[in-house]
Amino acid sequence: MDGGSGEMTLAFDLEALKRLAHPDAVFSDARQWSEYVGVVSEKPTYVVTNFTRKHRIRQDFFSGPRGRDESLENVRDQFDTPRYVYVGTDEDDEELATSVGWEYLDIVEAADAAGWELGEPEVPGQESDDGRDDWP
Repeated sequence: MDGGSGEMTLAFDLEALKRLAHPDAVFSDARQWSEYVGVVSEKPTYVVTNFTRKHRIRQDFFSGPRGRDESLENVRDQFDTPRYVYVGTDEDDEELATSVGWEYLDIVEAADAAGWELGEPEVPGQESDDGRDDWP
């Protein structure tokens, strides 16, 4: 794991990632100022894995079969950084972060501060319909 130069562990809730137009670019950007970046979700592991593979996201950690609270506690135990920030989507996410000793940041605020585009996630390398009709 070759983390960034930052002093932070950054965890995205899967639902927060699904609100970003370019989640792969967001991860790349976050790695510049975070030591560790990963995904937390209550969904089964294969759901997180499918999303991260499809969007070419290389994560330092993910929640696995545990609940989000246990996952965040385990990440905190395994990754020693001065700050732990959880990016989520609603009050429940904020309460969760606070209950396990993480800072909370709403995805809309995070996107605004970092210049990330909100929208339906686009798959990297996916060809858009550019009107070409030269295919057989």
